[in-house]
Amino acid sequence: MHSQPVPNADPAQRPRHAAVLAIILASYLMIVIDISIVITALPKMQAGLHLSPASLSWVQNAYTLAFGGLLLLGARAGDILGRRRMFIAGLGLFTLASFAIGISPSPAWLLAARAVQGVGAAVLAPSTLALLSTHFAEGPARTRALAYYAAAAGVGASVGLVLGGLVADLLSWRVGFFINVPLGLALMFGARRWLAETPRRAGRLDLVGAVSSTLGMSALVYGIVRSAEAGWGEGIALAALLAGVALLMLFVANERRVAQPILPLRLFAHRERSAACAARVLFLGGMVGFWFFTTQYLQGVLGYRPLEAGLAFLPATLPNFAAAMLVPALTRRFGNARLLAAGLATGIVGMAWLAQVSAHSPYLTGVALPMVLIGIGQGGVLGPLTVAAVSGVDAEDAGAASGLVNVAHQLGGSLGLGLLVAVFAASSTTAPALPSVQLAHRIAATFDASTVMLTMALAIVWLFIVRRRMPEPAAAARA
Repeated sequence: MHSQPVPNADPAQRPRHAAVLAIILASYLMIVIDISIVITALPKMQAGLHLSPASLSWVQNAYTLAFGGLLLLGARAGDILGRRRMFIAGLGLFTLASFAIGISPSPAWLLAARAVQGVGAAVLAPSTLALLSTHFAEGPARTRALAYYAAAAGVGASVGLVLGGLVADLLSWRVGFFINVPLGLALMFGARRWLAETPRRAGRLDLVGAVSSTLGMSALVYGIVRSAEAGWGEGIALAALLAGVALLMLFVANERRVAQPILPLRLFAHRERSAACAARVLFLGGMVGFWFFTTQYLQGVLGYRPLEAGLAFLPATLPNFAAAMLVPALTRRFGNARLLAAGLATGIVGMAWLAQVSAHSPYLTGVALPMVLIGIGQGGVLGPLTVAAVSGVDAEDAGAASGLVNVAHQLGGSLGLGLLVAVFAASSTTAPALPSVQLAHRIAATFDASTVMLTMALAIVWLFIVRRRMPEPAAAARA
């Protein structure tokens, strides 16, 4: 392992590069498959554990808040303690928590184990992206590796949705979490065999920054979700919102003064990188509603079984994978910025179309065809967003920059889901209606809100990335 990107032209290094890439992608697949399994299992989990809609959102948020809130600390720990060491530690914690979720006897146990699983992912995920950045030189090689990384999300989503539906339908939603145990153990063995340890660096862990950022985001999301049930003027909800804002202000102040911050504020001096992170927050905020609420629409309105619901997502996941695989070639032809804008525009059209669903919408024209556009958009956006967010990063900031990408990803999902749950709660019809009609109306309202978030992301990309990169295709062609 090297502190600078490893050249990819040496034939002797290709077997190791292939093994490293396989291990990294497999570990990322484990995270993505786990998230997808949860999506199709949500209605079964809600029925089995008697969760309210707002409580159900915490099955996602307990994980994503711990994941997103501790990612920067996990990234910094990898830089200081060694990325292979933290990679294996994250795998171990994620695997153990998966087993605990599978045997959970109560909602409290489930949510606590999901939070621990998120901690494991926070330790694991920054190492995966940082290892890609250090093994593949910036340019076509890294773009190709990042495309595989993004494509793994499409593969994992497809496999996870179908697998989650299958086990929830035929066995139990718990089985989906037990799958992580043998996979995690195998990856830990492979990491010890193939990944070389990075040198330890002198430094300190910014615990104040980690705690204030995690608690601040948790309080903020909790306040939003609680307001969805209790009202925005309710005392505890208001206190949580104010505490969240105060803690996040403390986090920023701490990062300004501490010698070794988990989030170097200099990363935001790069305008394109800042815009890419802001757009990622909005993009994931909008997309999380698609996955979270579409599964409830398919099972709660159209009456699909979990396996049928998993298969019903294929019009989104397969185009997602195909688009992600085409990203390197399309980037060379059109440039990263234009491809990013086109992907966002495609996703906006699909989400606006999906927002027209009702209790009587046919699956093909009301759900499947919009899914195709949403899948193409997601597959064409995540890779270019990642490239924009990590371009020009110094080697010593690779871990922090990778952590920032993942933070934007996870916290965008948490904040977005919290806001969409509030939209869901506030969107009941005034006239008496069947439960399925009421549910469809509320879900359609969340898709409207998702469309707004995606449109805001496109505006940021156009203003701060596309307009600054007009000559990009010619430059890419010369490269």
